[in-house]
Amino acid sequence: MRGWLLSLFLCSLTFCLWLGNVPITITPREFTGVVSAQSPDANQLVQQGLELYQASDVKAAITIWEKAVNIYQQNHDAPAEAIARENLARVYPEIGQSEQAIIQWNQVIAYYRQVGNWQQVGRSLTELAQVYSSLGQPTTAIALLCNPDHNNDCSRDSALQFAQTYKDSLGEAAALGSLGDANRLIGKYDSAIRNLEKSLDIVNKFNISALRVSVLNSLGNAHISQALVNHRQADSAKQTGDDDEKKFLDEAQQEDEKALNYLRQSLELASSDHDVAGEMRSHLQIIPIYYRKHAATEAATSLQQAINLLERLPENRRRVYATIDLVHLLEPITSDAKSFRVSCLKPDTSAKATDLLNQAVTVAHKIEDFRAESFALGELGHIYECRQEYAKSLEITNQARLAAEQGLKAQDSLYLWEWQTGRILQALGKPDAAISAYELATNTLDTIRRDILTANRDIQFDFRETIEPIYRELIALRLSLEESQQTANKSLVSPDSTNNLGSIITTMDSLRLAELQNYFGNDCALVSSGQKNITEIGNQTTAFLNTIILEDKTAVVLTLPKGQNYLHSISIKRQDFIDNINTFRISLEAFRDAPLGYDNKIAKQIYNWLIEPFTKELQQFNIKTLVFVQDGILRSVPMAALYDGEKYLVQKYAIATIPTLNLTDLKPLERQKLRVLALGLTANATIDDQKYPANAGVLREINEVLQKIHGKKLLNDDFTSDRLNQELDKQAYPIIHIATHGEFGTTPEDTFIVTGKNEKLSFQKLEKQIRKVTRNNQLLELLTLTACETAVGDERAALGLAGVAVQAGAKSALASLWAIQDKSTAKIAISFYNKLVSDPNISKAEALQFAQKELIENQKLEELEYTHPAYWSPFILIGNWL
Repeated sequence: MRGWLLSLFLCSLTFCLWLGNVPITITPREFTGVVSAQSPDANQLVQQGLELYQASDVKAAITIWEKAVNIYQQNHDAPAEAIARENLARVYPEIGQSEQAIIQWNQVIAYYRQVGNWQQVGRSLTELAQVYSSLGQPTTAIALLCNPDHNNDCSRDSALQFAQTYKDSLGEAAALGSLGDANRLIGKYDSAIRNLEKSLDIVNKFNISALRVSVLNSLGNAHISQALVNHRQADSAKQTGDDDEKKFLDEAQQEDEKALNYLRQSLELASSDHDVAGEMRSHLQIIPIYYRKHAATEAATSLQQAINLLERLPENRRRVYATIDLVHLLEPITSDAKSFRVSCLKPDTSAKATDLLNQAVTVAHKIEDFRAESFALGELGHIYECRQEYAKSLEITNQARLAAEQGLKAQDSLYLWEWQTGRILQALGKPDAAISAYELATNTLDTIRRDILTANRDIQFDFRETIEPIYRELIALRLSLEESQQTANKSLVSPDSTNNLGSIITTMDSLRLAELQNYFGNDCALVSSGQKNITEIGNQTTAFLNTIILEDKTAVVLTLPKGQNYLHSISIKRQDFIDNINTFRISLEAFRDAPLGYDNKIAKQIYNWLIEPFTKELQQFNIKTLVFVQDGILRSVPMAALYDGEKYLVQKYAIATIPTLNLTDLKPLERQKLRVLALGLTANATIDDQKYPANAGVLREINEVLQKIHGKKLLNDDFTSDRLNQELDKQAYPIIHIATHGEFGTTPEDTFIVTGKNEKLSFQKLEKQIRKVTRNNQLLELLTLTACETAVGDERAALGLAGVAVQAGAKSALASLWAIQDKSTAKIAISFYNKLVSDPNISKAEALQFAQKELIENQKLEELEYTHPAYWSPFILIGNWL
């Protein structure tokens, strides 16, 4: 899968009321000239603009139409002015001025509201929504198209409701199609497909082939998105040894076949109608499916047909993007390629790519489209980078950067070429200059990251190919410099370590924030509480350990209370390190096979890697609490169970983990007026054909928690999404304690808890409900999840767990990495709460440490098995540890 840039051309062809240069007679006024007796001169200008547009001179057409609008305004010819503004609104996006399109559409809508033309209001809202979707704001688009309430009914002022109320079938088809596209962009593929199928049913009743082509394309795209999700779930299942791998692969292949069926229909219809843009769009979607099916002959045929179509496309932005997309499709990406952005074509294919990209650069330059020119130049620069012609590559890449800086909203390409510059400079043996270029890339990314990571769920899945490597390569460069200085000084710290290691930590924090935005998407409300320095915390016995997993090493940075940084690197391949961490996790859960025995060798090995090198510093500064800022697979294992040969880590230190310091609210626990809402399930449950056994310990756990802290419980059939909503509407609870089965999955959609009545509650929905607690500025102090599970080896699931407190708007979360169907869970929870409320001087991390040590050091014969770390170590404190 080639990465999100593959969709450049596809993203420029939204489901719209007109397609390419072919007008569709959906509106009474079409994309055409205006006849107005009041303004004959302006009418002539509009006609000239239309002729210029049809000749592919978009900028000249816009200039002429803007003059026409001014004349209509002077003549107070509002109807003609509205039609001319529609023309402008439809073409501004072609030159990268979508903001201007939004302004025009809003003025058009205001006019139609004023004159009571509600059909045109609805249609204009649909076209405005399409602009927002193209800008990566599908949530805004959905609000314009439907704005559904809690029953999923559209509001009276939405495009879809206007179309249905005024019996505008084609307007309804357009609104449904646009809604389907927007739903796909936010990952709601089932809803997308339902809306697009409804649109197709309406469109089939009319003889408008171009519109049918567009709907069929969108349906194909929705099924492709669903197929890609299934493929990634299969990859995750393979990584974790899950038996569901074959099931996911089968579902992916079924979705690909459905997509192929729709796209073939679209291609045939577009071809018979001489719709070149529609044909191109279909080919660009079909070719990757053929590659996934290993259908080389069909892929080659479709690819050549698409290349032949290029000359028939007008010289505009879409042609440039189509050319770039085709370059990405000249070869299927190999499974061993590190990333789409740094993979290289074979020499014979490279020559063809160079020719195509030179054509794209020429077209983009001719039409003065800086954003399109930036992409074309950047891709050409990458070709020369692959050939190791670094001087030529650097020259062209700099041109791409300049074009990106000139173009409106072209920063989505700028960071790519800054990254490319860094790679070239590194290859030229200029590490300082390379670091500067990488820093420019990460700074650019920091300004646009949320937009590009939440705009499209397809892009989110390609995060590791297009965004994550930039941060990690910068960190690797800085670490290499630091290690060289340490070698020269024969110390864990060099004279320049504080600044250099501080920069590494800052870069890792930016990456972790990007990872969380990538995982949670549009539904993630990540609010930084500001840049923090450890010296501002005021706790002189707390140290931080940042872990960084790279391809050829794993680094650990210790930060002490006064800001001193120390580095230790472990020379180990990434996959070997991951295998060791997974072995550690599996050994911890193997308590059923060896309930009274546990081999501490792997726990000791990981201790030696991560903790032992800093023993002297930790003792010297009398550290009592360790706060881990973990990377990758390390989020899926408990640090409490690391072993020094005599004691577990939690016997020596209180332990917490945070996603990043800047996302952590460090206000101390408000112990006055604590109330708890305790939710639990004691009965058997079946969700999606999976059985969840009853947990007899839940009742005791909840009852004893309520003995420690005043509150209310909702059990079994009373524990539903609706009842939770009702309770949170009535009362704010600083603590929410949930004792039920839960799973953290590869995507937020796969992350849920089991409630009463055999129902499940997604964390996305739970987060929205829990945020009610924050009304009147009362924060949720603690979210406790005592029976959740993350799969062994699933890094994305572990990321979801790491971000659970942030997502839910909680200062802290106490959660389990795996569920223990035993009374030990209740013992941990009850002891934790008891210590928290009885001792005002103890922190949450220390309260958890106390509860875990009670089980470890318990010598009661009947409870001796609880000394096994499987019973006490899965509970981790996330977020505020104070």
